[in-house]
Formats: sequence, C-alpha cells, structure tokens
Amino acid sequence: MPQAEEQPPAGSPAVRVIAMPADTNPYGDIFGGWLMSLMDSAAGSVAARHSKGRAVTIAVEGMTFLRPVVVGDEVSVYAKLAGVGHTSMRIDVEAWRRTRHDDRSYRVTRATFTFVAIGEDRKPRLVPPIPAE
Repeated sequence: MPQAEEQPPAGSPAVRVIAMPADTNPYGDIFGGWLMSLMDSAAGSVAARHSKGRAVTIAVEGMTFLRPVVVGDEVSVYAKLAGVGHTSMRIDVEAWRRTRHDDRSYRVTRATFTFVAIGEDRKPRLVPPIPAE
C-alpha cells in the first residue's frame, strides 16, 4: 500500500480526467480497463511525440491496482519515456487519484507500456535515441 506522503511525479500529467458514473461496473466501482485505457492514451502520446509519428502498444508490464478510484475522483496520469530500442519505446506510466475536495493524491497503479513505431506501411520503423538531459 502506498505511503500517504508520496507525491505525484513532477510536471504536468499527460492525461487528467474526472471519474464519472459511466466509467463504473454494475457495483459502482471504476473499471480497471477504463484506467488502463487512460494510461495507454498517456503512453501513446509520449510514444508518438518521441517517434514523430504513429506508434502502437505491444505490451504492458507490471500493472497492479493499489487503491480504488471512485466516481468524482480526479485521475491524473503521468507518462515518461524510460528507454528506446531500434523500433520500440518503453514508457513508465503512473496513475494518481485525488478526491475533489482534498489536496492529497494517492498512487492508484503503475505499469510499463512498450510501443513500436510504425510507418504508413504499418511496418516497424527506427526511433531516435533518448535526448541527453
């Protein structure tokens, strides 16, 4: 279970939304698939920006749900390029929740998404290396 004193990553989230009733299962719990979709979108944005074009998800590693998300929570998803291969990119993604009336945030889940850059022919294409900081 995450510590209460944890802080979300620095910088702006790639995605920020409010969990709504349409995002729940029949018991009123937020769908894990809804959250995973937000994370995939955030990672896809990073992959497309880095590769300067189309990129597709090929794997997701290590997703464990640490806390629930409930209707009305603000969900912020942070994504960071973690590594590149010749045609692939690994993106570390974290999802955080915050109730609408509180400043404290809690990590909900994290995972590593792997994307492959593809060309118009839908075949893998080379991606640039990670820029030096």
